[in-house]
Parts: sequence; structure tokens; C-alpha cells
Amino acid sequence: MTRVAIVTGGSRGIGRAAAERLASDGFAVVVVYGGNKDEALAAVEAITAGGGQAIAAQADVADEHAVEAVFDTAEKTFGGIDVVVHAAGITYLAPVAEMDLDRLDRVHRTNIRGPFVVAQQAARRVRDGGAIINFSTSVLALALPGYAAYAASKGAVEGITLILARELRGRDITVNAVAPGPTATALFLDGKDEETITRMAAQPPLERLGTPSDIAEVVSFLAGPARWVNGQVLRANGGLA
Repeated sequence: MTRVAIVTGGSRGIGRAAAERLASDGFAVVVVYGGNKDEALAAVEAITAGGGQAIAAQADVADEHAVEAVFDTAEKTFGGIDVVVHAAGITYLAPVAEMDLDRLDRVHRTNIRGPFVVAQQAARRVRDGGAIINFSTSVLALALPGYAAYAASKGAVEGITLILARELRGRDITVNAVAPGPTATALFLDGKDEETITRMAAQPPLERLGTPSDIAEVVSFLAGPARWVNGQVLRANGGLA
């Protein structure tokens, strides 16, 4: 039986690296994208060119009907769902005193309602023996100024993750979150000058930024061999915090 993974935010960055890594691990992958159709199709093409199985599916992760349709598509196309990786997310940076509240609402819709909607479908439909993997951030431990809205949303993701792990007792489904540190993705690099990037790269004891493949390695571990890791937040940040 082919194992099947749904990866949200799968068109770019960490999500795409995770989708490609899971495909190389033998999963059939549903690459879920919000607006980047061309990049999602490119991810699918890269996977299929390497001999893997993948399809693309569009959804606003905060729309329960769209997410349900993605899960329907996964089941109809590949026969079931074994792993759900929720990597979709957005961020706006501003001090608390200056944060535009409409932007706060958008962050929370995508980063709190989105993970909850995806987790709800995953809890109902992931096959026994599967895995659910969410994304937090090491910013929670670092408490960086300007990140309050983003960190608040990811604190919620950690709460959802730890509680869902306990709610799925008896089904042999693991639920964990990965909390990357600074990782060289378009989302992270956008708007940062070279000095800022160099300074942040020097902070971990390993003295570099993470890469999407570093984080995909952790996803692969949680999706496959890590059957005794459950209800945890893995801080993949090179020793930063």
C-alpha cells in the first residue's frame, strides 16, 4: 500500500522541500498551495520527474470546505491519507504598538484558524499509524521584538498540537510540531538586508542559516521512523535556543 502525504504550503520553501523529501521517501504527495499555482505545478513536476507520485491542489487553509475538498481529492486519487504536514503560514512584522490590526487578523486567520481546520480534517481522516506535523517557530523561545503577532499565532499552533496528540489516544497517530530557527527561504529573506542576514546566520553555534532541506529532514523523521516521538515541539535551529 502506498503511503500518502498532504503538504500545505507545498509550493515553496520549507513546504516544498518537505513535499519533495517525502516523495523521495516513497510517499504519494498532495502539494497544497494558496496562490502559487505555477510553483506548485513545478514542485509536482520535480517529484514526478524523479519517479515519484504527486498532484497539486489549491485551497485557502482557513476555509474548511476547501480543505475538506483537498482531503477528498487525496483519498480519491491515492486511496487514503497517512501523513499531514501543515507548513502554510504568513507573517507581518511590527512592534505591538504599531501593528495594523487588519494584518493581525490576517495572520491569525491563516496561522491559527488554518492549522485548526487542517488538524480537524487530519484528526478525522488520517489512517491509524499515521502522523500529523505542524509548524511552530523558534521565535517563541527567542522573543524577538516585532514578532509578537507571528509568535502569538505559533504559540496557538503548539497548543493545538500538544492537545491533539492526546485526543488521538488509541489510534497510533503521532502529532508533533517543528519549530525552525532562521531558515533561508523567500519568506525569511524578504525585506532583510545583507548585514541582518549575516548577523542572524552567525547566531547559532553551527554558524549558518538553516536550509529548507534541514527542516525537511526533521519532517521525514517525524513522518516515518519516529513512532515514539509524540506530542512534542522539535526546535530545529542549529542550537540557537
